[in-house]
Amino acid sequence: MTKRYTTSSRTLIILILGTLIAIGPFSIDMYLPGFANVADDFGVDISKVGLTLTSYLIGIAIGQLAYGPLMDRFGRRRPLIGGLLLFIATSLICAFSFSLNMLIIARFFMALGGCAGMVASKAIVRDLFEKKQVADVLSTLMLIMGVAPIIAPTVGGLVIAAFDWEAVFFILAGFAVLMLLLITFILPESAKPNRATSLKPKKIVREYISILKNREFFIFAMTRGFTMGCLLAYVSSAPFVFIEYFGLTEQHFGWVFGSNALGLILGSQVNRLALKRYSLLQITTATCVALTVLTGIGLVVSFIALDFWIMYPFLFIMLFLVGFQNPNVTALSLDPFNKQAGSASALVGSIGMIFGSVASILVAQLVTESVTPLLYILFGSALCSLALIIYYRNKTKSLNLQTSS
Repeated sequence: MTKRYTTSSRTLIILILGTLIAIGPFSIDMYLPGFANVADDFGVDISKVGLTLTSYLIGIAIGQLAYGPLMDRFGRRRPLIGGLLLFIATSLICAFSFSLNMLIIARFFMALGGCAGMVASKAIVRDLFEKKQVADVLSTLMLIMGVAPIIAPTVGGLVIAAFDWEAVFFILAGFAVLMLLLITFILPESAKPNRATSLKPKKIVREYISILKNREFFIFAMTRGFTMGCLLAYVSSAPFVFIEYFGLTEQHFGWVFGSNALGLILGSQVNRLALKRYSLLQITTATCVALTVLTGIGLVVSFIALDFWIMYPFLFIMLFLVGFQNPNVTALSLDPFNKQAGSASALVGSIGMIFGSVASILVAQLVTESVTPLLYILFGSALCSLALIIYYRNKTKSLNLQTSS
């Protein structure tokens, strides 16, 4: 970090950035315990409420692609402040929604505002910190982002039990107001506006297409997409699985959902140890095989006997494996790029959210009476990931043989 910042200022900025990046998971997970309440208020099946999560994921996918060029063109603060203002306004609209369709639309625009913090926090770290400190600070931010899904549903369950689901959106709006004040008066502008950055859609689209044409990026970004499909199919179906199907209370749901999220964090930390002995591709291949076997067994078991004490550890192990997979395939997809690393990072994030959106749509349509359709989705996603990795390994082996001969 530049020398003009004291240690206390450095710590405060990291806390602000960590809070910014936590807006995303809090906005996704905090209202999950209220799905049944929303369904009752609007007179719809609980599975249909999952579309409010789908619209949010689509908003994040689109927003990530847009904020990159905007923050290069106008600096970090102006787009970030604009995004938070949009987030505050749409959070209040969510709270006052009089139909499910209105809530679905408001959630889309809420995501467009909220993902400004997710994009800006990473960019500001690169701007303010020395090169050797960036990885350490980003690890801290990722830890905060991992802890947020553990806390959010538990807090949401307590809020909904005391008030109702609308209160969650009032709290999120208040949270964003606090962040707006901190950014306005404390967080410095970390990058000068670059007027040379083009905002012409054709030029932006061409750059993203050129990235997609890279074989390694395409395969590993798609692999990550199917992994995100597993993760977000679970997230969007969790209220139905645990509250409706297994009969848990909102408070108990919060504890179960949070403890499963702990599996995700545990997997990511064990992965760091595994990387000291094995390559990214070796771990990715092993994880794909393990995910496919696990979800296949889960699907078979669902036809025989499926109760809470089978489903709960099954999902914990699945999230543990996803904790391995996500950082590894992200790193592999970005490895071919240097100058286009920022755009590639935005694109891989967007692809993951698109796959997650499709998975949550399938959940809303299919997971209405039984858990078995969810297990089909999980197994299909894991199988597609494995097929992509096998294809990549075989193709690479073939090209190496041709080169050597």
